Amino acid sequence: MAKKQNAVTIAGLSIKALLVTTLSILPFGIYVGVLIYGENSLTVLNHLEAKKTLLVKEERSLKLQNQKLQKEYFELKQLEAKE
Repeated sequence: MAKKQNAVTIAGLSIKALLVTTLSILPFGIYVGVLIYGENSLTVLNHLEAKKTLLVKEERSLKLQNQKLQKEYFELKQLEAKE
């Protein structure tokens, strides 16, 4: 005698197994999405590293400019008459 199958199947899986699989994969997908695009994500990290590089370059530029201006200031101070 052939046994009756009680559960409806889709692609060889029961609806219950499909539902459990979907409900376990969905939170993982949301978690990965938050890691990639969220507030503390990889994209934010890359943006901050690029900004840090830009600020380091700007710091070097400002230090050089400051050196030149200090040199000019001290040269002008030497030209002033001493009282």
